[in-house]
Amino acid sequence: MSSRDLILGRIRAALGDTPVPEVPRAYRPAGSAAADLDLLVDRLVDYKAVVHRGSDVAAVVAALGPGRIVVPPGIDRSWLPAGARVVEDEHDADAVLTAAAVAIAETGTIVLDGSADQGRRALSLLPDLHICVVRPDQVVATVPDGLARLDPARPLTWISGPSATSDIELNRVEGVHGPRNLHVVLPVSR
Repeated sequence: MSSRDLILGRIRAALGDTPVPEVPRAYRPAGSAAADLDLLVDRLVDYKAVVHRGSDVAAVVAALGPGRIVVPPGIDRSWLPAGARVVEDEHDADAVLTAAAVAIAETGTIVLDGSADQGRRALSLLPDLHICVVRPDQVVATVPDGLARLDPARPLTWISGPSATSDIELNRVEGVHGPRNLHVVLPVSR
């Protein structure tokens, strides 16, 4: 007898003849709400991300002066300011510039899926500064809407603000498991 069978047997014995209630599965379907860019911005700011709305990406990157910046191979090179110090090895980078797969307004979450303009997962986790470009057409209202746009076979990185954790005394520490600084650029529509 496996441990699983043993545990399930004990649960069944404890329940006796008690009927197991049906679990309601009336989840919100994708497409049930309109995307709200203002809500996304509010959530991101609440999570301590800095949002640059209606901005030129290269101008934001230049203003941040990130030093050595690593970019994934498929990034739009027009997002880099003239003279940007691009490095190939993420271990030597001060910042990373990526695109996004989708952004979820309700939760303030940005999802990367490892596409060419987002790079591999480690790319967005090692530098202290992550500059992420989210186009307005990538913003969805809810998690079901976001899931409908994602491929579950891809390596998904879900980002809700800069990396942060709290100890037992609730002292917030940023940058433990990823970048301490997250700047989200919602570019000028073209």
